[in-house]
Amino acid sequence: MDESVVIVGAGIGGLSLALSLHARGVRVTVLERAAELREVGAAVALSANGLRPLDELGLLGELEKVSAQPTELIHRGWRDDERVTAFPVGSDGSYRRRFGAPYLGIHRAEFQRVLAGACPAGMVRLGCEVTAVDPDGTVTLASGERVRGSVVVGADGVHSRVRSVVDPAARPRYTGTSAFRGIVDVADAPLLPDPGAIQFWMGPDAHVLHYAIGPHAEQINFFAVLEGPDPWTGETGPTETDPGTLARAFDGWSPGVVQMLTAVPQSPRWPLYTLPPMTRWSRGRVVLLGDAVHTMLPHHGQGANQSIEDAAVLADLLAAPGALDGGHTAAFDRYQRLRRARTRSIQRSSLVTSGLLHLPDGPAADARNAGLTGLDPWLTWIHGVDARADTRPVPA
Repeated sequence: MDESVVIVGAGIGGLSLALSLHARGVRVTVLERAAELREVGAAVALSANGLRPLDELGLLGELEKVSAQPTELIHRGWRDDERVTAFPVGSDGSYRRRFGAPYLGIHRAEFQRVLAGACPAGMVRLGCEVTAVDPDGTVTLASGERVRGSVVVGADGVHSRVRSVVDPAARPRYTGTSAFRGIVDVADAPLLPDPGAIQFWMGPDAHVLHYAIGPHAEQINFFAVLEGPDPWTGETGPTETDPGTLARAFDGWSPGVVQMLTAVPQSPRWPLYTLPPMTRWSRGRVVLLGDAVHTMLPHHGQGANQSIEDAAVLADLLAAPGALDGGHTAAFDRYQRLRRARTRSIQRSSLVTSGLLHLPDGPAADARNAGLTGLDPWLTWIHGVDARADTRPVPA
């Protein structure tokens, strides 16, 4: 058996794993269906728990050059600009001092460019559609080619093909909520208060998250979430919907929010999924990573960051002596033990948060707001955790 790792999917998790393994001297091949690497979605928020492993790979400086650091974290109601909470982030450097890395907003295309650019030539193979994966480590491509590795990692997202090898019954579940995305020039949203902050606007049956991106914080990425439709009757991915759907849903909201949401053409509507907890993350020589094994709602901004954590931990375990020479089962078992409870808790919390953000005006919303003012705004249990604490090699 070839002592190498084959990764299916060149997204954030797959590329992070490839770079982490390469840094430890493991041979890696990444198989990507697309003929060219391109963005999916608009932007991504990178919190300290995701950035620390990338900093250990020497990538933080490059990422900071093309990112924006939010000034504050702000929660607001839906009718006006009154703040419910406001906590400093980049404005005073407290977040970085506390958690050892910044909080960044970055365009997905730029993020992918940085990750792919750090991969050595030939590591990422484009235009390779995977049609079958065997538990023995054999991957079959649409071309008929077979690629073998000591380990195959499914990093192919929410609608993973590799997941069916591990558990054919595991399916992502539509949550009854959907979202519209967009990127707006700051100059086109002059009514929006504090455009450099990361902000949640909370209202009945909807919420909006937005944050600045770009090296000069010159653009705003927004993510507008609505209840419904239920059931989802379109494709499994984004679907075009009636023009004006987004604008109508936020009619009567703060003028700054309405201006931002209508400053660009309406995007397709994205169904939001979660994945019921899987009892097994691997089978034979095949193991799952990121959205393929723990798809979660984005309301804690942790989809990408948890994929990076997965990658860092799995890389440590696979790079250990003997892991690729018969020791993969023990490595997979430990990986699942270390990652399952943490990712499940974030999944659950994201589901609860969805409902809290969509409360109508009234006593329940008032209680939520009171809780937010006393809440540790950075969710130390997420951002402060060192995912590699139990796997990082001890220096000789």
